[in-house]
Amino acid sequence: MNLKQAVVGILAAACFIGAAMLLPGVGQAQDAKVKTAMDLLESMANKLGPPKIEGTDTVAGKQVPAIYFGSTKMNDNFDLVDEVVKQAGGTATIFVKSGDEYVRVATNVKKDDGSRAVGTILDPKGKAIESIKKNEAFYGEVDILGKPYITGYDPIRDQSGNVIGIYYVGYLK
Repeated sequence: MNLKQAVVGILAAACFIGAAMLLPGVGQAQDAKVKTAMDLLESMANKLGPPKIEGTDTVAGKQVPAIYFGSTKMNDNFDLVDEVVKQAGGTATIFVKSGDEYVRVATNVKKDDGSRAVGTILDPKGKAIESIKKNEAFYGEVDILGKPYITGYDPIRDQSGNVIGIYYVGYLK
């Protein structure tokens, strides 16, 4: 009986160690997916042309700056974010800087009712905004509209280097 208990104990320990070794790999795999999706979003946006603000637009009843990549206006234009998701999965968003807020103007992040979360703002008390305020990218776990996501946020800069918006990609955890 003692031999049987020892074998079971050793097997249990081996399973525990194996699981512990795999779990960080899952996190690293998600991080790699986020980085790949971010590279894709930025690359596709760059192909449209340099980012700029030109005038204002109404998105979900809010007056916000109109953000463009080249001659393509992003406000209420879902082609770019949907193509990124088609190729990389997850979710994607273009935010525009409006005063001290960042407003979703092109997104496939969904609200509870299933509609696109356009017009909603980046959590002003969240982890991502602190990095963006320092003109830095943020990669990590955040809560978006009440759900946990593994995410990436990268500032969108105009040709003068001013932050005019944010690229976002993420995967529901």
